[in-house]
Amino acid sequence: MLRKILPAFSYLFHPLFISVYAVILFFFFGKHSYDYREVYLVIIQIVIITIFIPLTIYYLLLSLGKVDSIMLAHKNQRRLPLLIHAILLLILIRKSITIDYFPILYFFFLASFISTFWAFVFLFTKFKVSLHQLAIASLTVFVIGISMHYNVRMLWVIVPLLLCNGFVASSRLAMKAHTPTELILGGLIGSLPQIGLLYFWL
Repeated sequence: MLRKILPAFSYLFHPLFISVYAVILFFFFGKHSYDYREVYLVIIQIVIITIFIPLTIYYLLLSLGKVDSIMLAHKNQRRLPLLIHAILLLILIRKSITIDYFPILYFFFLASFISTFWAFVFLFTKFKVSLHQLAIASLTVFVIGISMHYNVRMLWVIVPLLLCNGFVASSRLAMKAHTPTELILGGLIGSLPQIGLLYFWL
């Protein structure tokens, strides 16, 4: 029964959705003065840049036979999508989520860019870093940072997220998508840049 449920975590916490989760949690729990119009515009931009555009590119690559699954199981299939994702994140932090208007989100996406860069670098090694573990780890650290920065008790969010780190890892193992080493690397690459940049906004 558990083995049938576990794959759902790979889809629920697919890397494409993590940025949207992070932005929604930031606006929901953060004590800020942004109005609803600004919030909606940011969320729409994030959805377009981190979900719609990557999905469009994915289906183009699928039609060209360059990828065979949205999970991007093979290392050579990940190079172009990761490179495009890194470019989209750069566009986001330079043109939309800037340090002047959204400093906390800026550092989240800057850390995400750094994580994406290192995931790309690891494609040229024997390890295929788990992008799922990278994503859920980065989200977890970011939410902990929000709780600390705004002094908001978010245990009912943080504890489930910590559990979901385990469920996502178990899901990727059950689907035979990664080795334990690749999951650990993904968790480290996702969390360390977020932890490192906490200094600038806590």
